[in-house]
Order: sequence, then C-alpha cells, then structure tokens
Amino acid sequence: MKWLGLGILAQAQKNAFYWDHPDTLDRGVFAILQAAHASEILIKAAIAQEHPLLIFSQITKSSSTDGELLSISDLLQSGKTIQYSELPERLWTTTGFKLKELEVFQQFGKLRNTIQHFALSKAVFGKETAEFIYKVIDPLISDFWGLYAVEYCDVDSPEDDMIEILIRTGVTYFRYPDRLAAQVKDALSKLDNSES
Repeated sequence: MKWLGLGILAQAQKNAFYWDHPDTLDRGVFAILQAAHASEILIKAAIAQEHPLLIFSQITKSSSTDGELLSISDLLQSGKTIQYSELPERLWTTTGFKLKELEVFQQFGKLRNTIQHFALSKAVFGKETAEFIYKVIDPLISDFWGLYAVEYCDVDSPEDDMIEILIRTGVTYFRYPDRLAAQVKDALSKLDNSES
C-alpha cells in the first residue's frame, strides 16, 4: 500500500507542477484527485502496519463466509474500508499520530469531492495541491517511513527544477534531505533576486 500511495503522490506532483500549454484541461484537476487518493492510501498503509484489519469499517461476519477463517476473498466481497473523513481519527487511535493540519485535510477532501462529483475543471489547483502535500502527506510519510514528498514526482529528473517550482509556487515550508540543501539555497536566492 505504501508504494502504491507514493506512486500516486508522484503522479499528483507531476500533474500539479508540470504541464504543457496546449493542454485543454488543467492537469491540476487530476492532481487534486490523485493527492487526496495518495493520502488515503498512505494513511491506510500506516494504519495497516498495526494490523491490516484496522483499515476496515466493516468486515464479513463469520456466518457469511465459506471457510472457517476470514479470507482475502471475503474481505474483497463484503469488506468496507474507512471513509476519507474518518481516516485521521483511526490513524490517531491506532498509531498515536495526529494530523496537525486536520482542517487542510478536510477542506481538501471537500475540494476533491466537488471535482469528482461536479467535474469542476476551470481553476488552477497547484497551490492547493502543494499545501496539502507538504502540510499533510509530507509529515505523515516522514513520521512513518522517514521519506520526503519532494523526492516523489513522476518526471525524469525532479531534482532539476522541483525545488524551484515549489518555491515559486510559494511553498517554502517543505522538508528536504541534506543532499538537496544547496539546491534549495540556490532557488531561494533566485527568488530573492527576482523580487529585488
């Protein structure tokens, strides 16, 4: 689950920060859907580390299974996983990890639902996606796996300009590994020079 979530995160960042002018649809729409989905899967991955059944809100009853034990097939057929809005509480109760930006998480979920159900696509969502990724997903993957969101972007070489893109977007609160410190310093200095 962790690797699936990180892969979806990489796609979200690509769609949020890298786009072609001829595109008729702002890829930021996809970024919103993907970032919300990535967070859902990554939170469930963190919960499942405690016990895989904790990601379910409903599981098969013993009277409705064919075998003596609960099987994967039973779970796929009648199990229901926790809804997006309930994930922060389940994460906290099972792991002790509390999302510090709960309001950002909930508002992003509402934005995702608006796009998903009403096909809203006439807006630019890079800043909202960046805020969500670096205030919600990044602290989560840091705490559970020691990872950095800035390293997950589905382009050939995100290190080439990912840092600069984030800073230009107004995201200066992202975490990064020590090996990227010089790049961050350089990008911040370019921003300072352009504002002077």
